[in-house]
Amino acid sequence: MASLKVPASVPPPQEDAEQLNKAFKGWGTNEGLIISILAHRNAAQRNLIRQVYAEAYGQDLLKDLDKELSNDFERVVLVWTLDPAERDAYLANEATKRFTSSNWVLMEIACSRSSHDLFKVRQAYHARYKKSLEEDVAYHTTGDFRKLLVPLVSAFRYEGEEVNTMLAKSEAKILHEKISDKAYSDDEIIRILTTRSKAQLNATLNHYNNAFGNAINKNLKEDADNEFLKLLRATIKCLTYPEKYFEKLLRLAIKKIGTDEWALTRVVATRAEVDMERIKEEYRRRNSVTLDHDIAGETAGDYERMLLALIGHGDA
Repeated sequence: MASLKVPASVPPPQEDAEQLNKAFKGWGTNEGLIISILAHRNAAQRNLIRQVYAEAYGQDLLKDLDKELSNDFERVVLVWTLDPAERDAYLANEATKRFTSSNWVLMEIACSRSSHDLFKVRQAYHARYKKSLEEDVAYHTTGDFRKLLVPLVSAFRYEGEEVNTMLAKSEAKILHEKISDKAYSDDEIIRILTTRSKAQLNATLNHYNNAFGNAINKNLKEDADNEFLKLLRATIKCLTYPEKYFEKLLRLAIKKIGTDEWALTRVVATRAEVDMERIKEEYRRRNSVTLDHDIAGETAGDYERMLLALIGHGDA
């Protein structure tokens, strides 16, 4: 369900590397050439281009891109060109830093990636930062946020579709009891949300809805200003309906006064090869306008062209 448009016949990585090197030569950088190559190559192809580029020119492609590009266009190209696990490790590390800290980004990575992909993120984090993702998340968070986020980023959920109906019923009851008691960070809530498979969680939450007459997130809206409750609701949405979570994130990034380019860049770069078609469908359903239309209206120049190419808009 990705939107990324990869040409039917892709040139060999040697040719792509040579073209990218040419794009940096002369009086000005050829941004259009960079977009026409990188925005239309999948992760494996981009990794090969980086390897070949380093062998041919003795330079890191990312460093050359960093040197030649600027602003939002530079950020989206750099974040996109990274290997997905390396990219998520970078995003998670940024989310633990003092001035760019974000519990939401940590939750998003932990909940919307497959178990195997999240495991690769933890490996990439070790390799790049010489420490574990878990230790950084634990060190940079406190209280209920730490209690939720550390097991989320440590999770290795079962990925199959098998569901235990009796377990779904009993755990729906546990969730309802704890939420009724306003014990929002109770160990049992954390255990269920951070260890059960996504299929099992969906079954549990469906039973919750049927048995108690309300979706769980409605019952978690008691205190609208409670930041932990906001994160807990987002965790549930991201685990069960990631396309709805990302649609809302995009809508808020685009519609706010002064577009949130970093959120826009992050979502497009991380979901283009995953579920962008579903996100686009959800965006159109929710906003009665296409995502392409809104991105084109709120961005400009090479940044706009790169974003539109990544979400699969025509031949951008």
